[in-house]
Amino acid sequence: MKVLKACIVAFTFAISFHYAQASDHGVKQPRNPWSDGPEYITQWPIPPGSKFRQMLIFSNEEGTLWWHAHSEWDRAMVHGAIVVYPKLGTYSYPFPRPAAELTLVLGEWWKKNVELVYDQFISLGGEPIDSDAYTINGQPGDLYPCSDNDTFKLEVEYGKTYLLRMINSVMNEILFFAVTEHKLTVVGTDGSYTKPLTRDFITISPGLTYDCILEASLMVRDYQRV
Repeated sequence: MKVLKACIVAFTFAISFHYAQASDHGVKQPRNPWSDGPEYITQWPIPPGSKFRQMLIFSNEEGTLWWHAHSEWDRAMVHGAIVVYPKLGTYSYPFPRPAAELTLVLGEWWKKNVELVYDQFISLGGEPIDSDAYTINGQPGDLYPCSDNDTFKLEVEYGKTYLLRMINSVMNEILFFAVTEHKLTVVGTDGSYTKPLTRDFITISPGLTYDCILEASLMVRDYQRV
């Protein structure tokens, strides 16, 4: 059994949280389900400026999961990764040890306030407006008026392998991810390991997580992520 303690602080709006695992949508949390989910169902929203402390009890999860806000569209802004490692002092991954690992959170960004986007499509019906950009770890790439006028970059060393812990935090879009002229090997999804599957690209649905091995198999130059 694995236990994670978390302390969430300092929000300016009422909020609740969900600990997500897309296959059955939720970390199992045996005998401990009462602080997980939409507000007013299993919990009150966390008031602005207050603190919230919760103990998560994992069962057999190992790999990449994530948490997100569970109030209206707040999860577009408030989310993060949960990484469950093998037992301390052991190496039980069912694949060779990578040179390094990195968490990639795929998200989206609007020029408008996300809460206004939500209020607009709820009041008018239909679909929400499209986001203005997709992001990797919060960065939308070149030419966007954001916190950094650059895109996310991963530096690798030729011949080594890298574990990419990928999370699709986008609201409603299925995303495709690839690294030019490289293959990705999926070795896990939603907190459990899988039979390795190697492909030119992966398709990742909202709320889903993948653990992928990337081998830096080509000579040094810049390779675009698409």
